[in-house]
Amino acid sequence: MPLIQTPFDFHSTADQVLSGVNLAGKRAIVTGASSGIGVETARALARAGAHVTLAVRNVEAGERVAAEIAAAVEGANVATHRLDLAEMTSVQAFCDGWSKPLHILVNNAGIMANPGLERTGRGWEGQFATNYLGHFALTLGLKDAMAEAAGARVVCVSSSGHLLSPVIFDDPHFRFLRYDPLTAYGQSKTACVLMAVEIARRWGNTCGIQANALNPGAIPTGLQRHVGGLRTPEERRKTIAQGASTSVLLAASPLLADVGGRYFEDCNEAAVVSERPDDYTGVAAYALDAENALRLWEMSLSLLSR
Repeated sequence: MPLIQTPFDFHSTADQVLSGVNLAGKRAIVTGASSGIGVETARALARAGAHVTLAVRNVEAGERVAAEIAAAVEGANVATHRLDLAEMTSVQAFCDGWSKPLHILVNNAGIMANPGLERTGRGWEGQFATNYLGHFALTLGLKDAMAEAAGARVVCVSSSGHLLSPVIFDDPHFRFLRYDPLTAYGQSKTACVLMAVEIARRWGNTCGIQANALNPGAIPTGLQRHVGGLRTPEERRKTIAQGASTSVLLAASPLLADVGGRYFEDCNEAAVVSERPDDYTGVAAYALDAENALRLWEMSLSLLSR
């Protein structure tokens, strides 16, 4: 199957990708939209006419962003709601409070390379819980709302960091393995890709819900604070506007209607790689593996039920 190519590339911005796209009447949720590319993703979707909900842990910061978007985008319709992805009671409350059709869910929030092993109240490793399990529970909780929208899209923000580790099925929470910050980050981002693969398989035909994953690229944000800042060569770095471009492409571009279960970078589908390249491009075969996707889904359901 040929890789999907679009007119956009590394240099494209979110506004360029959504130029001419009308999202009036559509509802979107962007997690982690109080900083980084989440802000730009929300702003670009609002500029295209979507009603955007900023799902954020820090409501005060989210409200500042909502006000900034409203000031910058004429007629913007932006709301803020609290969501702590590491706490399942918060995720459940958010889902219980959502009552309208949902057209776009951008699972954007994330943390990176916690220097020490941190666990949630359920004993889950913090990065796996925040980057993946919280989004998994959120997506499940909003399934009916997305099915009602007919043609909804789920965007799973992964990273080139997924090339650092597959999901460690026998010990995802580092109860036996020595904790390594980047390995933990890598497996959480692999899990995000596998979630998109399984959503597309389960819900694409039955519910009209498609999902894809992406690597936004190297963007200097607070995400890298635990690893000494961004180390990517200057020529491979993106602005925040460029970093949000692939997210909004998957969220709303008509070019990807009915496309699901794939991984994109620089606004195009990435090639599958069998070993980690020096430039950290491409998608690992283990991240698109259907058996891995099913195994992770079933493991996640089991974890949430305990």
